[in-house]
Amino acid sequence: MKILLTPILTVCLLSCSEAQHFPSGRIIDLSHSFDDKTIYWPTEKGFIFEKGFEGVTPGGYFYTANRFWTPEHGGTHIDAPIHFYNNGNKLDEIPIDQLVGDGVVIDVSAKCNADRDYQIQVEDFLAWETKHGELPKAVIVLLRTGFGKYWPDRIKYMGTDERGDSAVANLHFPGLHPETANWLVNNRSIKAIGLDTPSIDYGQSKLFGSHVTLFEKNIPAFENVANLDQLPDKDFTVIALPMKIKGGSGGPLRIIAVI
Repeated sequence: MKILLTPILTVCLLSCSEAQHFPSGRIIDLSHSFDDKTIYWPTEKGFIFEKGFEGVTPGGYFYTANRFWTPEHGGTHIDAPIHFYNNGNKLDEIPIDQLVGDGVVIDVSAKCNADRDYQIQVEDFLAWETKHGELPKAVIVLLRTGFGKYWPDRIKYMGTDERGDSAVANLHFPGLHPETANWLVNNRSIKAIGLDTPSIDYGQSKLFGSHVTLFEKNIPAFENVANLDQLPDKDFTVIALPMKIKGGSGGPLRIIAVI
């Protein structure tokens, strides 16, 4: 029997077929746990976990439930473009397919070990491309500074354990140079970018130029990403799913890589 497919049914079947595809391989957790040691910006109070009831109820069954409070930006989290660009996507507006895709790691850990204020240069990307070829289109870029090894030591990780507005001047950690961000958005095609420090801009930034440049193009950033030392330079899939906070400028992120 010959079956004729209508255009609508054909599209549906193709869509369903694509939706069934899921990467297989070894899964690497790229998220830090949230607890009282989780690192937040010096102006934030941090993660608060309030223990609730735990035990056997009068009905004879076990039950427990807790509460937590957290700023949007801290721990392993996502910056939505609205965070630094007025017309950028809010957290719930980021297309889900922008948070899933092929990933690459640009390893600048040696340079960052020598200079904790290092700003990642275009030449670092070109060096990667000399070895692996031009960055794939619609790729998720992860920047390995090596600072993930310091988590959760605030002094080693971000340069200070002081709190409050005055502590911001004492932040020292690597980030993406604004000129490199500009090169990326104008010369390459990336879905998102992340790194293993508290900010996509380096600690001493005053204008947060990389944030602005990326977010103007609706490219979100993942910050405080864990375990980048366990990833190869390429040939893996990134799945980065944040809390879907309506109108949010960011939020906690569960991010994994499938090798």
